[in-house]
Amino acid sequence: MPAPVVQFDARPGRLDLAWGHPRPSLLPVGAWAAASAAASRRYGWEQLTYGHGQGPGPLLDWLAGHVGDAGPEQTFVTGGASHGLALITELLTGPGDAVLVDAPTYHLAFRILTGRGASLVPVPASDPAAVAATIHRLRSQGRRVPLLYLVPTFANPTGASLPPGARHGLVAVARREGVTLVEDDTYRELAYDGPAPAALWRLAGGDPVVRLGTFAKTVAPGLRLGWINAAPGRIGELTALGYVDSGGGVNHATALTMAEFGSSGAYAEHLAGVREQYRAQRDALAGAMGTAPPAGGWFLWLPVPAGLTAGELLVRAEEQGTSFVPGTRFHVGGGGEDRIRLSFSLLDPDELTEAAGRLKAALRAGPGG
Repeated sequence: MPAPVVQFDARPGRLDLAWGHPRPSLLPVGAWAAASAAASRRYGWEQLTYGHGQGPGPLLDWLAGHVGDAGPEQTFVTGGASHGLALITELLTGPGDAVLVDAPTYHLAFRILTGRGASLVPVPASDPAAVAATIHRLRSQGRRVPLLYLVPTFANPTGASLPPGARHGLVAVARREGVTLVEDDTYRELAYDGPAPAALWRLAGGDPVVRLGTFAKTVAPGLRLGWINAAPGRIGELTALGYVDSGGGVNHATALTMAEFGSSGAYAEHLAGVREQYRAQRDALAGAMGTAPPAGGWFLWLPVPAGLTAGELLVRAEEQGTSFVPGTRFHVGGGGEDRIRLSFSLLDPDELTEAAGRLKAALRAGPGG
């Protein structure tokens, strides 16, 4: 059997609503190849040598113009949002710390945030007063509270965005309490019904926010390319990390190709196309499930009928030829038994309609199918 090439485990006959992966036909294979060739012509040997530690200037400059609220001196190129989170965790946390996480939130961040010995404490990010009270309680116990991690815009798993009042309130609490808000802004550019809400980073004007960005959802996850926005002093700390100093910039050749892809106009054209496609996929799944569509992102967050748990429904769904992620995965310390996350990113509209039909059959089925 040949060695696996990709992460996704395609199971024959199953229309899977669990995977938050891009639809393969939407990945810009041809346009990226053209950008790579153009970058090789433009930069020559410079594309293939050790890169500038902070990231290559052409990508830093393009990002500054594209994002519009962070300069090159506030930007550090990463291997994606997860890599950026790992770097910030390394800088800010240590053994015994209490790291705050929104509830629910992106489940695969949990192991990253605890990598240096911290423990996780869930808080409702939509309630800044409760966040402040939790910080005070933990500090009264002698705990250090360095950061709060959240996905405030088109969140994974809920698809919802934090209201403006809560955004301003969180920034005020973080500034007053000396806690860093780590804003995972992965889905910002996948807005389908108008502009995305203002980022915490923009509202704060920088500190006390560190923002994580990525091209995984808008271009392709295989690039392993993203960025951190932070105060210049924090960017200096990132650039001084040992492995950066030793190896040069992160993913240098791909970063220069991304600079070409962006500055040529190919990124804007591609993004407009995938927004249209993902909007159609969102509408297909939300319509088939009879629920209101989220304004952006890749996910639906649905309640489980009374008398049934997400885990029990998953067994039925698998028997019907579909799947999802139970809500329990997105909570620390319990919760989510009454919710499920469905992704509309991977399948086309017809497949999503069929998958929804299978899930509704699972909802109608009795124990054992």
